[in-house]
Amino acid sequence: MINLHEIQDRVAGYIREAGVRILHVSKTMVHEKTGHYNFVTETDVAIQEYLRTELTQLIPDCRFFAEEQENDTLTDAYTWVVDPIDGTMNFILHRHASCISIALLKNRVPVLGMVYQPYWDELYTAIRGEGAYLNGVPIHVSERPFDKALTAIGTAPYYAELADATAYCFHQFLTQGGDIRRVGSAAIDCCDVASGRADIFCELRLSPWDFAAGALLITEAGGSFMMPYEPEIDFGKPACILATNPACREDALRVVLEAQKLIKQ
Repeated sequence: MINLHEIQDRVAGYIREAGVRILHVSKTMVHEKTGHYNFVTETDVAIQEYLRTELTQLIPDCRFFAEEQENDTLTDAYTWVVDPIDGTMNFILHRHASCISIALLKNRVPVLGMVYQPYWDELYTAIRGEGAYLNGVPIHVSERPFDKALTAIGTAPYYAELADATAYCFHQFLTQGGDIRRVGSAAIDCCDVASGRADIFCELRLSPWDFAAGALLITEAGGSFMMPYEPEIDFGKPACILATNPACREDALRVVLEAQKLIKQ
């Protein structure tokens, strides 16, 4: 068995180094990817390769599952799930709302999750069964009810068929809850729920590297992490994501299930 505490200590150094690389970039080459408003930079690729080199040396025979590559089907083996820059458009536009997300899966579920926001020097960490932390201090989800909830929402801009359903979610969370926020980084949104800065996060389609680390942070902080359109939680494929504090769970789930009816096939 590997020692997750030792692994976490090592990964903390790697993820902070990746953050330094983000902070020191003033200009980077940008390339378009498949889908509307979907981009990758040379910095994304360089950081991913750096993390691949370092992380795969930590655990024998581990696998590496990441955004800027073709990925095989998830297995029960130890698997790193990595987003080198979550919030690439924010990074391109110097909006200072990007992060690095790293999760370690075993038997297809996260056992270690880490998210680093370099602009604020915020490192979120969680080991399964041991709670969630921000810079070493325990964090917990909020207790605010749905009618006062702040909802972080992602727009899934790459998928035109989700636009109407996403707009419905915006309207319902705005009129029935407190207010909404659009940060532009799903991993940061997950951290905001885990730390009580937001009460709900939803996006109608995300990839595993966007939410694998955040899912563990949220559940270890006492929150609920769901894939409402799937029969079970699966970290090996894109899915609709809903994360909430306990008080908001049922109302938020109702909104997202109603929105499913508006998704164009």
